[in-house]
Amino acid sequence: MRSAIPGFAAGVFWLQNQAELPAVWAMALILSGAVLAGMLAHRVRGSAARIPLLFISGCAFGFVWAALLAQHALSDQLPRAWEGRDVTVIGTIDSLPQRSEQGLRFNFAVERVLAQDGEAPVLPARVTLSWYASLAGDGERVEHVVEPGERWQLTVRLQRPHGNANPHGFDYEAWLLEQGVRATGYVRPERDGMPPNRRIDTFAWSVGNVVEACRGYLRQRILAALPERNYAGVIVALVVGDQRAVSQSDWQVFNRTGVSHLISISGLHITMVAGLFASLVLWLWRHSFFTDAQLPLRLPAQKAAALAGAAIALLYVLLAGFGVPAQRTLYMLSVVAAALWSGRITSVSHVLCAALAVVLLLDPWAVLWPGFWLSFGAVATILYVSVGRIEPAVGEIRRERWRALFGAAARTQYAITLGLVPLTVLLFSQVSLVGPLANALAIPLVSLLVTPLALVGSVLPMPLAGWVLIAAHALIEWLAAVLGWLNGLPLAVWSAPMPEPWIFLLAASGTIWLLAPRGWPARWLGVCCWLPLLLNAPSHPPPGQMRVIAFDVGQGMALLVETATHRLLYDTGPLYSATANAGNRVILPYLKARGIHALDALVVSHNDSDHSGGALAVLAETDVGWVSSSLASDSALVRAAPARRRCQAGQSWEWDGVRFDMLHPRTDDYGNPKARPNALGCTLKITLGGQVLLLPADIGVAQEARLLADDAGALRADVLLAPHHGSGTSSSEAFLRAVQPRLALFQVGYRNRYGHPKAEVFERYGALGIRRLRSDEAGAITLQFGTSLQISEYRREHARYWHGR
Repeated sequence: MRSAIPGFAAGVFWLQNQAELPAVWAMALILSGAVLAGMLAHRVRGSAARIPLLFISGCAFGFVWAALLAQHALSDQLPRAWEGRDVTVIGTIDSLPQRSEQGLRFNFAVERVLAQDGEAPVLPARVTLSWYASLAGDGERVEHVVEPGERWQLTVRLQRPHGNANPHGFDYEAWLLEQGVRATGYVRPERDGMPPNRRIDTFAWSVGNVVEACRGYLRQRILAALPERNYAGVIVALVVGDQRAVSQSDWQVFNRTGVSHLISISGLHITMVAGLFASLVLWLWRHSFFTDAQLPLRLPAQKAAALAGAAIALLYVLLAGFGVPAQRTLYMLSVVAAALWSGRITSVSHVLCAALAVVLLLDPWAVLWPGFWLSFGAVATILYVSVGRIEPAVGEIRRERWRALFGAAARTQYAITLGLVPLTVLLFSQVSLVGPLANALAIPLVSLLVTPLALVGSVLPMPLAGWVLIAAHALIEWLAAVLGWLNGLPLAVWSAPMPEPWIFLLAASGTIWLLAPRGWPARWLGVCCWLPLLLNAPSHPPPGQMRVIAFDVGQGMALLVETATHRLLYDTGPLYSATANAGNRVILPYLKARGIHALDALVVSHNDSDHSGGALAVLAETDVGWVSSSLASDSALVRAAPARRRCQAGQSWEWDGVRFDMLHPRTDDYGNPKARPNALGCTLKITLGGQVLLLPADIGVAQEARLLADDAGALRADVLLAPHHGSGTSSSEAFLRAVQPRLALFQVGYRNRYGHPKAEVFERYGALGIRRLRSDEAGAITLQFGTSLQISEYRREHARYWHGR
């Protein structure tokens, strides 16, 4: 088992990195190989060949199993012909609704589709919907109200799952697949001739709806007991797993101090609550609940405690919305409980492997997320440094027992801190140096005090519930103050670029050597294996070359230009919501993974939110040399800039043999009161040798004509960023003939409401023989300028079977 199950995990991981799912004949062939390898392993018992044969057999089984589940999940698809069309559905609210400044977002379980014009498509069983707030006749904002378990009739517009595709970015499409959500969309406002959006039943009975309704009830009680409290969202997260109310600034502090795993229904909390409840049942069972029932004679107390712990863990995981991280912990605890009941706890490694098998059998997509690797990595580290090494805390004097207990806890914390460094750098490109101290304080406080108080307070009657919840909130408030101080220390976090696989494997090997038992020769040599990880530095293009990445930010623009020693960010993408933007969702994760903490320049072309939406987030997290823009001097962005320049035609500078020329706007354009922001778009020409990149922001045909009149020859470029995303008011034929690009980039959002790029404009580029790449189809596009132009499309280079392209 300890050979086959790691092989099973490797096979699952192998499948999740495939661009396409295997054909039926290929799966049959692989499965036959798995059976053959298993039979050979059975016949060579005691041979050294048995372990690799079992591993190979498990790998093949894992690959086929994950492929079968993936095919089943992908079979529930929205027909392409019904993307963007109105369709009326009847179903139930299938999740805890999330409220934002724009409206509501919730999962919807489709029960029936009403025929329209004689057509009734087969829709996915589960979709995610947004229901935006509307305006009444008097202009007042109308908020919609839905509750879990309600049955509604809604007219919606749907699209297939789609997310931004960027290096080191979050794969939203994979996450939706794992959640069983196969379409997203929004509720249509009611109009004449459309069926009304109406509630049919106040509650549709099912286990899932009951659980979600209970979660909603507990959330309402907590928020009502803690009105306007800063950390009420943290209490909600600890009780029902809803983290949306925790502010971005708080998440930043929690992440940098290494305690973010505690600010949710984490595996640690589930284990702790299950352990406390099991201990209580164990004590009560041994005392037969103070009766003469002699319960231990009927059922051993340990088995009763294991059953109680597993049951309370299941209840807590249900409160968490049965989220994937919580499921992993539940499966691990269930395996331990089952092993105890069956009397087959022969080795902790067997239990760990069994838990791994259960997790991947039920959720093969778990290998895609950091939580999977961190949870099993942490448990494996603890077992490696404890089993057979740490003596139990025994002694006649209580002080000695406590000293031994704290000593074991300190050694375990030391092992986890060191053991997870390579994995943490690989996953997050940073390590919290204050994390051990922060966790030493936060783990007992949150797990032993705050979480039990929050759970008890959420179910007690008022006003007692309010007092208990206020006490829990006061503890979190005090902890947040300490964490804020730790976060402000100069060396709170150590950051490094995401390591290459060989660097990670070398550091992981050194960690195993470093944490080896006492007496192992030269354990200090393990630190030497960390040197490539510690000395890893951000990469630059070689001298004489330039690298440009056009991010996939949806409907907006953002490009990073890198020379041999300098970096410039041109535009920062759109503002998605009050707390989410392309800066903190796309650009900063990429910069962090690359180990980039400073930009020499930031150019924000004009004052449209799809170009400037992420600028403040970038300025807050990154050192920027100077900012150039066409924004007004009183704008928030200009005020936040460390050094400000105004875009103006005639400006130029040179970095590492790369010349930058600003072509537009002119000085007198700023004095025109009728000039729209688009007309002031900073147009930048970048030249390396004989290769040219032209970035014209959102200028229109009038600005294009003036550039042609000024110097049409200066517009010649190899790569053109399509002006205004390929709108109908830009990209005139005369302009395109003057630029003569070989390649045009269209940074557009998937099925964006503006219809960019316009069909006639897109065809105009094609008619002139210009190669066209769209970010909604290609994902992030990387250009390498040098002796030749090399082009890389992220969705092509990192294709996965769930992308559906």
